[in-house]
Amino acid sequence: MNIEGTSVYVGPNVHAKEPLIRLTIDVKPSYAERLAQLGGRVLDPLLAVLPGWAAPGARDADWLAEVRSANRFDLGDMLARLALELQRAAGQRGDLAWAEPTDERDVIEVFYSFDSEDIGLEAGEVACDLLAAIANAEDDAPADLEEDVDRFLRFADKRTLGPSAMELVRAAEARDIPWYRLNEASLIQVGQGKYQQRIEAALSSKTSHIAVEIASDKNMCNQLLSDLGLPVPKQRLVYDADEAVSAANRIGYPVVVKPLDGNHGRGVTVNITDEAGVEAAFAVADQEGSAVVVESMILGDDHRLLVVNGELAAAARRVPGHVKGDGKHSIASLVDIVNQDPRRGVGHENVLTRLELDAQALRLLEERGYTTETVPPEGEEVYLRKTANISTGGTAVDVTDTIHPDNKLMAERAIRAIGLDVGAVDFLTTDITRSYRETGGAICEINAGPGLRMHIAPSEGKPRDVGGKIMDMLFPPGSQSRVPIAALTGTNGKTTCARMLGHLLKMAGHVVGQTSTDAVYIDGNVTVKGDMTGPVSAKMVLRDPSVDIAVLETARGGIVRSGLGYNFCDVGAVLNVTSDHLGLGGVDTLDGLAEVKRVIAEVTRGTVVLNADNQYTLKMAAYSPAKHILYVTRNPEHELVREHIRLGKRAVVLEQGINGDQIVIYDNGTHIPLIWTHLIPATLEGKALHNVENAMFAAAMAYALGKTLDQIRTGLRTFDNTFFQSPGRMNVFDEHGFRVILDYGHNEAAIGAMVDLVDRLRPRGKRIVCVTCPGDRRDEDLRDIAAKVAGHFDTYICHRDDDLRNRAPDEMPRLMRAALIDLGVPESAITIIEEEQDALAAALNMAERDDLILFFCEAITRSWKQIINFTPAFEAAEPEEDRAARRVQDSSFDIPDGFTVVTDDRGVLIAPAS
Repeated sequence: MNIEGTSVYVGPNVHAKEPLIRLTIDVKPSYAERLAQLGGRVLDPLLAVLPGWAAPGARDADWLAEVRSANRFDLGDMLARLALELQRAAGQRGDLAWAEPTDERDVIEVFYSFDSEDIGLEAGEVACDLLAAIANAEDDAPADLEEDVDRFLRFADKRTLGPSAMELVRAAEARDIPWYRLNEASLIQVGQGKYQQRIEAALSSKTSHIAVEIASDKNMCNQLLSDLGLPVPKQRLVYDADEAVSAANRIGYPVVVKPLDGNHGRGVTVNITDEAGVEAAFAVADQEGSAVVVESMILGDDHRLLVVNGELAAAARRVPGHVKGDGKHSIASLVDIVNQDPRRGVGHENVLTRLELDAQALRLLEERGYTTETVPPEGEEVYLRKTANISTGGTAVDVTDTIHPDNKLMAERAIRAIGLDVGAVDFLTTDITRSYRETGGAICEINAGPGLRMHIAPSEGKPRDVGGKIMDMLFPPGSQSRVPIAALTGTNGKTTCARMLGHLLKMAGHVVGQTSTDAVYIDGNVTVKGDMTGPVSAKMVLRDPSVDIAVLETARGGIVRSGLGYNFCDVGAVLNVTSDHLGLGGVDTLDGLAEVKRVIAEVTRGTVVLNADNQYTLKMAAYSPAKHILYVTRNPEHELVREHIRLGKRAVVLEQGINGDQIVIYDNGTHIPLIWTHLIPATLEGKALHNVENAMFAAAMAYALGKTLDQIRTGLRTFDNTFFQSPGRMNVFDEHGFRVILDYGHNEAAIGAMVDLVDRLRPRGKRIVCVTCPGDRRDEDLRDIAAKVAGHFDTYICHRDDDLRNRAPDEMPRLMRAALIDLGVPESAITIIEEEQDALAAALNMAERDDLILFFCEAITRSWKQIINFTPAFEAAEPEEDRAARRVQDSSFDIPDGFTVVTDDRGVLIAPAS
């Protein structure tokens, strides 16, 4: 079975609203036939290595029973479910698994959920390997799948979050707090933008480094606690064995020897009663830390008291790793039996750790006169460790509800004294229900970043929601963890609209994180250049610690390839759906394109903003769970919108008045005039209707985000279509005596909007257009573009993009020329100039005063520099003073009758014509 294609959807996508893996698998016909022959018997080797798959109540238990009963199954369905079950066996989550046929006979597509991308992809590979092994196996020699499954589980264990980190992640999810894994270990960001915090196990952004240093230095910590009157053992810091023996003699036996800055109980020796024992223990401890501590032995059970944000969150009595005799089994057999507990794993992978018969365990058995083959009597506890760390096989009994108030207060004081936000007290006492003042109990250690396993799933007693306590500390109830997200998509206008909205929000005082087709912007500054409209760039914005609001332009390509980089947005907008990129990425029709762009509407929680003038976007309202629907229309008589307004709902409408067109907001039955379109610079005095519509969407989204009318007006009135604010989007240059309009338009609708603008501008001179079409568009798309420009210009220059996209160098210009001729454009009016730079140079050189050049380009910055650095021949021969007077003369400035514009040494002035 060969995996021919892989798609990883990291967020909501066209197939599901959660992360999903899609595999395209080519199945060898002989394998498919063999597996079909086996029918339900395929399950025997699989369930032998994945017994939990068919457990009562398991996700696929009923399906597996049906396979047994019917003695047949769908191979794609089996692969998808098997890949999902492998992940679940590794502690991952997921519920979706299905398959779809393809047009190719032996090719299937399987879909399944994933938690970790690496683990999910490996699960798909292993699922194919397992079924291939079954197909290859002989009837009298069943397939051995155990090695493959064990290898996968080891692979997953190295990449999955540990129990403590997983507890914190689950607590964040329960509170609707987003999280992002920052490395392969346990460093995690919770929250977004400026509201984010970071956690690594039980360390957080709020954890003091000095407090961690104090907790790690056992001698300093002991002294600090002692100075505050808290119960601690007598202690000495030593650097060699002789000092250790001397310290032990002064303190008095029994003593404990441990590393100064060790952890997880490594190098700790307890209950030492003589000098030889001290010397041996020093050698062990010296290997684990920078120095060694000798302290008095406190009798009693080991307790872990977890304090979060100054309050006791959980308490547990820790029991060293041990087995309990039954009078039948040897110690080695009892260890095997204990390790069968599914809660036990290697290291920190599970809530409990497997027992090991290592050197330390054998030494303890020897001290007791036992070996691994000894059969202890029933009820006898045989300890394999002296310390009670969970990481060395210990168990825990929850005592949170029975701890004495004095002991609780003591733990809280100790952690506050060290200065930790989350910390644990290792407390020895014979009875936790009695005050330490009575029992003589004492603090043996303070832990920064303590493990949470013993409290999450104690061996006995009630589990405690310690992850929730930590999350509530980082994000108190009612506080903000997410930045507002405004996401928008559409075939045309989305970049300009995103820039308008980003500018508007910046003017309103926000630090805006914005993704667009040319860069990621943080507070108006470019951070990464390129087409940044996919999930990677969205996460880049949401992880930036300065951002307090996000404007995410989301393109079709990113949704098709990888899904969204966020689970939902507060405001989502779909500007339009028109023909573009059809035939790419499996999207062949406008209905298919609308389905892709509809994903934004489907993940909008607050307000979905839809174009009521576009039939494809209009139909998206029914698919959106948004609380509010806000329609945008340029038709004030739109019946659906009028009825929507009559119901008191929201709309942004373009209405005609005596002074021109006006953008009006309707909300809750109120008519709210916003701004005249001629006051918005980006609309060229209201003539650029496509930018009027972009301004309407920007205003609608800003209104939905709670911005005031004045903030919206200010933003729209200070955003223009200059190259600085909106590169490649209707950039106008008027300094040559003729007008040049530069635009990135590359589809029928975008080019049609610019041609409409040229018609509205009514240039006095001739009209020149330099037209192109990207090489990856269909020939019919090129003909549609040609139809938009045909008949509207005097001169047509056909050129191509720098990126040929698998086309011949002259192919697109030649096809464009043929299409224009078919549409009635005279051959004499058409010129082919292949290179973009050469085409622009030709247009600039042929232009005269009052002409207009409309130039569609790929290389935006290069073309703009070429335009502004060009010097017309007629301008070079004209004195600067005359050019200045002519520019005023040719402007819209009204010159009184009988006067003219002249220049003298004082500048430009109006003088009598005589």
